[in-house]
Amino acid sequence: MNNYNPKQKKGANTMNISKQVAFVTGANRGLGRQLTLELLSRGAKVYAGARNPETIDIPGVTPVKLDVTNPQEVAAAASLAKDITLLINNAGSSTGASLLEGDLAKIQLEMDTHFFGTLSMVRAFAPVIENNGGGTVLNILSALSWFSGGNAGAYTAAKAAAWALTNDLRLNLYPRQIRVAGLHVGFMETDMTAGLDAPKSNPSDVARMAIDGIESGSFEILADDNSRMIQAGLSGGVATLYPHLS
Repeated sequence: MNNYNPKQKKGANTMNISKQVAFVTGANRGLGRQLTLELLSRGAKVYAGARNPETIDIPGVTPVKLDVTNPQEVAAAASLAKDITLLINNAGSSTGASLLEGDLAKIQLEMDTHFFGTLSMVRAFAPVIENNGGGTVLNILSALSWFSGGNAGAYTAAKAAAWALTNDLRLNLYPRQIRVAGLHVGFMETDMTAGLDAPKSNPSDVARMAIDGIESGSFEILADDNSRMIQAGLSGGVATLYPHLS
């Protein structure tokens, strides 16, 4: 599975970031903002998508009004950004909804954002990237794509669906010269996790690893020890991931 390794040598599948035109969703804060800054620092042109584009205060980007759950805004973004070669699907939501007892509207929102929103963006932008000679799509996933803590099940289920989507799109877009990568990461120091008492990664560090992974041509980028540990436990099944059930 061509996981990202910082010592990996560059080869035919590498991407020179300074020559890319990128579109980042959810670019106004958190990881999306750091990804945008990292891309700019490496010389890329960046379209920065946000539901409220006036909140984007990064010099040098092109702000774009974008709610990934709104088909009209997705289509308008694809019509505007006709020169992109790199799409980063970062926009997310975290309602904290339980699958058993949570508000169904909140559960639907999680799926609309992480699964259908990501799918809509890829469907709209894949022809653009292909027309520009190929490129890369990076989907921001989660360690929770592979593991549930028993709470916030709507988020976990939506991220698991986004992982399955990433695997399928990777196979279907590779023949069209579009590499689809997934980034898995645990908790980060963002607004979304502000009330959570747990070890958290610095989003600027995660952004750097993400862009390094894209540049090296990786299909899968594991940004922290939690993600690596959980991925390693998948082969052990339920007994390994949830030993208290044994």
